Amino acid sequence: MADGEARHQLLLVEDSPSLATVYQEYLRAGPYDIRHAHCIADALKFADQLMPDGVLLDLRLPDGDGLSVLRELRGRDPDLPVVVMTAHGSVTLAVEAMQAGASDFLVKPFAPERLTVTVANVMERAALRRQVAVLAAGAPRQGFAGFIGAAPTMQAVYRILENAAASRATVFVTGESGTGKELAAEAVHGISPRKTGPFIAINCAAIPKDLIESEVFGHVRGAFTGAVADRIGAARAADGGTLFLDEICEMDLALQGKLLRFIQTGTFQPVGSGKLMQTDVRFVCATNRDPLEEVRAGRFREDLYYRLHVIPVPLPPLRDRGDDVLALAEAFLAKSAAEEGKRFQRFDAEARAVLMRHTWPGNVRELENAIRTAVVLHDGEVVTAAMLPATVREGGAKPAPAPAPLPPPPEPPKVQAAPPPVAPAPRVVESTKRIRPLADAEREAIEEAVKLCGGNIAKAAAFLGISPSTLYRKQESWRRR
Repeated sequence: MADGEARHQLLLVEDSPSLATVYQEYLRAGPYDIRHAHCIADALKFADQLMPDGVLLDLRLPDGDGLSVLRELRGRDPDLPVVVMTAHGSVTLAVEAMQAGASDFLVKPFAPERLTVTVANVMERAALRRQVAVLAAGAPRQGFAGFIGAAPTMQAVYRILENAAASRATVFVTGESGTGKELAAEAVHGISPRKTGPFIAINCAAIPKDLIESEVFGHVRGAFTGAVADRIGAARAADGGTLFLDEICEMDLALQGKLLRFIQTGTFQPVGSGKLMQTDVRFVCATNRDPLEEVRAGRFREDLYYRLHVIPVPLPPLRDRGDDVLALAEAFLAKSAAEEGKRFQRFDAEARAVLMRHTWPGNVRELENAIRTAVVLHDGEVVTAAMLPATVREGGAKPAPAPAPLPPPPEPPKVQAAPPPVAPAPRVVESTKRIRPLADAEREAIEEAVKLCGGNIAKAAAFLGISPSTLYRKQESWRRR
């Protein structure tokens, strides 16, 4: 036996002391510690004491039939390997023993090698069954708390979220845009002891710099122009629950200091108020940037980083999640088809290949938008590759080429030789008048597309070759101007 090899407890039930000694000698070189019982009573007593890993059982015993022992032992442990032995071998008896749960059958007399190989085989099969059971119990989850997917990278995410939820520690979610950072925050809240409390989300990148402090901490009437009434902020609204600060690295440095004090003390002051308020909040933060790089660049406070970065949750990009792409696509297809009243049920082979080939720079959000676009613009039971947006079929939108560098300006003419100014040729003046800013042309094209599509943003975005979310962001930026 090799050094350090695991030993197995083996119960030998044999009424003949001489045969028992012979069998123990046969097995002496193996990894077994053997206990001998000569009757049914001893066998059951030793089985209780020993909790054996395997049993060698004679079917003819002085106080009864060995099959009764077999049935009793297997009733206690259905996975216990039992090798039955008898000098009265017959097909009928062998079949009866196997039906009662025997792992194998030996007819006396047998060679030493027959015994050692049989015992080794049944013990190995039992070990394999236990391993399969363990693996099955820990089989990959197909989803978790709103997430869909069984990729190994997501299994790690599920475990972190599950463990973090029970704690009060701050969770810091990182990942590319569209990977599900807010969904992760909602998962932490939804399975935590705070799940009955409020979940309040603030997008630090979507709120103007001069308003975000009021959004987080609230304000009193008259604190600034337009503050016509008191307003509770997210910090107070999240009392007893979870405050999710999305795109935390976009927060203004001055406000970062106030947030740090709030995290440390649990107290804050609404804008325009001298009164301290206290609240009980669990923080979850997220960013699509590298927070340490933001710290090194001086855009994010180091002390705030270490205060927030307690339980990191890195979300993998969709391109690293393998077959999760198809699982997500099928879920989005079912959802969109139901919402739009369409008949779609599945993707054809070519569409599935396209979905797997695309790199998904917009991650899960891009995938959901692509599926919705296909559902809105088409109908049928099967989504074909031709129904998917062009950016997906072509493997992702290609970056626009960088504009050619402008030539250096000419040196100014010397004063003493300055010629009188010459008006540009009429043809040149006429040509330049027709040049319009690119932003204006883009806006007109988008607005015209939306108009032609009857205000349907998803359909207009599909014809323009952009995602609906991009179109929404552009419209929002125009409204702010």
